[in-house]
Parts: sequence; C-alpha cells; structure tokens
Amino acid sequence: MSLNETPRANRLHIGIFGKRNSGKSSLINAVTGHDTALVSEFAGTTTDPVYKSMEIYPIGPCVLIDTAGFDDEGAIGQLRVEKTREAAAKTDIALIVIGGDTVIDIEKEWLEEFRKRNIPAIAVLNKSDLLTDTDAVCKYIENSTGLKPVVASSSNKTGIDRIRTAILRHLPEDYDVKTITGNIVKDGDVVLLVMPQDIQAPKGRLILPQVQTLRELLDRKCLVLSATTDKLDAALKSLSSPPDVIITDSQVFKTVYDKKPEKSKLTSFSVLFAGYKGDIEYFTESAAAIDNLTEDSRVLIAEACTHAPLAEDIGREKLPNLLRKKVGQGLAIDIVSGNDFPDDLTGYALVIQCGACMFNRKYVISRIERAREQEIPMSNYGVVIAYLSGILDKISLK
Repeated sequence: MSLNETPRANRLHIGIFGKRNSGKSSLINAVTGHDTALVSEFAGTTTDPVYKSMEIYPIGPCVLIDTAGFDDEGAIGQLRVEKTREAAAKTDIALIVIGGDTVIDIEKEWLEEFRKRNIPAIAVLNKSDLLTDTDAVCKYIENSTGLKPVVASSSNKTGIDRIRTAILRHLPEDYDVKTITGNIVKDGDVVLLVMPQDIQAPKGRLILPQVQTLRELLDRKCLVLSATTDKLDAALKSLSSPPDVIITDSQVFKTVYDKKPEKSKLTSFSVLFAGYKGDIEYFTESAAAIDNLTEDSRVLIAEACTHAPLAEDIGREKLPNLLRKKVGQGLAIDIVSGNDFPDDLTGYALVIQCGACMFNRKYVISRIERAREQEIPMSNYGVVIAYLSGILDKISLK
C-alpha cells in the first residue's frame, strides 16, 4: 500500500439505503460518475452490501456502501436486511433513497434508528423525472420525516451536485479531526518506535498501524527512529538524550518499560488506536474487570482481520495465554473475526477488541455502545496487556 493512499477504514463511509428498486445503485453511479454499482430493472439485484472506495470531489476519500433493499422479503431477504443493518453500523452519513413512493413507513423507521445512533441522514427523492408533482411529494416526505429531501434523478443526472453539497454539510463534527498520537507528541519530539517483526508482519512490509503512525509522526514534524526489540538498547545508546516518546508493539510492553529512560513517555500502537478508533476511557475502565475473572468466566476476543491462525497470533495465542496464566486454564475464551460480533453479549465477563485498524471509528463505537447497553466491560488488546503487565497507570494513553 502506498503511503499516499487512504486506508478504507480512515475514509468517510457513506451508506446508501432504501427500498428495493428505489434507484440506490443508479444513484451511486451518478454520484461517482462511474459504473460503480450493478444496476438492473429487477428489484433485489443488490444482495450483500458492496463497499467501494472512491475519491469524490469535493468530499475527498470516501467509501460508498450499496446495500440491499430494507424491504426485502423471505428467509433470504431477511438475511440481506441483517447485512444492511451491519452496514448501517459502519456508516458515517446515511443517504435514504426514496423512489417517489407515497408510503414511507419503513424509511421513517430507519431514519429513527439513524437518529438514535447519531448518524446524520439525508433524504434523497430519486427518480424525480418520473413524478408529475415533485413539490407535493417533497412536502409529504418533509412532513413525514422532518427532512427536506434533496431532489435528484439518477437517470437525468440532475440534483447530483446538491447531494454532494448535502454530504459536505452533514459531515460529523469530529470527522477528520482525531489523530492517532493525540497530545502525546508535539513538533520536534524525538520518537522511538519499537517494532518486532514477527510472523504476523508481512515479509518486506510493516503492519498497517505502524505505517499509519509513522506517517502521522512525519506529518507532525517529529524525529523518528525505528528499531526491533533486540536492538532497543543500541537504539537508546545512539541518541544523545532520551527520546521524548517511545511507541512499542504491545506484545513487548513490559520489556520496553523495564528499559525505557525515566523521562521518556511510553505507549503502544494498540493503545493509540484504542483512542483513535474507540473509547479509551471505557477501555481502561473495563480493564479492571480482569481482576474479577474466574475459571468459570467467559471472555470474547474480537479481531478485525480475517486470517488463518498463526503460531504467534496475538489474539488467538498470546492474549489467551496471558489471561489463562493469570486466571487459570479453565477460562473460556471465544474468538470472532471480521464483522462477526454477537448482538447478545450475555454471558461474557469481558470483551477485548483488537486495535481495529481495518474498521472505521463509527463501527468500533457501535460495538462499544452495544457492550455498554448490556453492561459488559469492553477493552482493547494493548490496554489489556498493559494492565496484565502492571503498567497501565504508568503509560501515556492520549
């Protein structure tokens, strides 16, 4: 991946929702100016959500999510609707596409759901070229939903600029504001990155959190030195004074902590991403739940990546071993990956999320909100490892 490319997880996620045959896919093609989505005259052409990374002027890097109709029917249809709900959890801005129907009860239900999740929603009256009284339909939609719709026609390519403008106007206040390193670093700081290259690091490349953090440090005008764990002593000796900040892989937290100079701040890539993608306060608060775990407890570990288990895998091997070393071998640990995350967390004493570099923040926050609602503690790989190492109160969190 080029450093100039914006990872999908860092792009604005724009979800397109609506009934079957409301013109969602055609609208995506009109907005992007490309045949991005499959279009058919038959309802239900779109099945699983389709994610397309784009660069759309003047919005910038974004991901358009084409979803199945939320009025789909039958057993398979209900599975498609569930996939659409999963896509909603990843959405930063929702476009509700209305094809000129006189009944919009389902749209109103989804709009209410987006309001509950604090997701900005834009009503789009599509297929306006087929309407005889556009003003009357607009008034009906506004009276029913409280939203004044953007009038468009994907066939005639009208109203498309108004949709782009509406998206810009509805950008979340914190969009593109949060940084990975927060207040931990400042211009001119010397930062030492400790990056063990184990089996999980692709040959000849760095893993995504390392790349993104390194790029941000350069953008913030920091002086950066990188080393593997076995070269930590040599790296420290090469500097005329201690580094201002050390950022390490969480797996060697304790090793680095024991060797770090007293004046150097210490954190990890995973801890940084806990704040960047999630809720660092809830993650640190929830780590204390580890002390209440017993061999009768059940823990859920959630990985963002889907990959074959590796011998040195942190989520499947190292973290479970650390937990069982503290609690006992009888501790039950379930592992899910990718989008697989249970709606019902009943029975879990703790949920541990990875750094989530492959997810956008909206989706991670939706998982945290689910855990909060069910009063289930939820933490993060780096935070948990720091807690188990006895140094959580001694590292920099944000």
